Amino acid sequence: MGIEVRPATVFEDLKTIVGPKRPDANVCWCLSYRIPSKQNLELQRKERGKFVEKLVAEDPPPGVLAYDGGEVVGWAAVHPRSDTSFATSRKIPHADKADVWSVWCIRVRPGHRGKGISHKLLKGAIDFAKSHGAPAIEGYPVDNKGNRVDLTMAYVGTRRLFEQAGFTKVAETTSVLNGFPRVLMRLDLRSPN
Repeated sequence: MGIEVRPATVFEDLKTIVGPKRPDANVCWCLSYRIPSKQNLELQRKERGKFVEKLVAEDPPPGVLAYDGGEVVGWAAVHPRSDTSFATSRKIPHADKADVWSVWCIRVRPGHRGKGISHKLLKGAIDFAKSHGAPAIEGYPVDNKGNRVDLTMAYVGTRRLFEQAGFTKVAETTSVLNGFPRVLMRLDLRSPN
């Protein structure tokens, strides 16, 4: 059947990818870039999941999920930059004033990695942003120059992954993750005239 990517509208599926193994654990839930830092710190344990459940019910939902048959196997967070902490980031610059969308987290479940799912998730995020009228989409991956990135930090993607999806580097950043500099990559989504 192959991998299918669709909007993240099923909370239980998103919970499978980004939620905690224990209900009382305090995990990211992919909120650290999605909401202001103060709010991110205030939301604790079960409240984080409840907040994400509300995001899933919004239009547009907070990202896309990848499915292999009926099993959820991956996640990509994608939303208008104006709705994220990248809107006010001091470390990730704005290339211009366009109302771009950001993709900032790509996760593939253990046991499903190495099958090209991250590429399909990024393509799904591009299609999702385009279907919602985004003029462009940005990512902020590490420029690891082929070196290994720790799996816990690989969620931002690599420059190569974004280049393979057609993105080009438009700016340096002052953000560093896992010892690697992050770069601002962009893909124009407007149809050529």
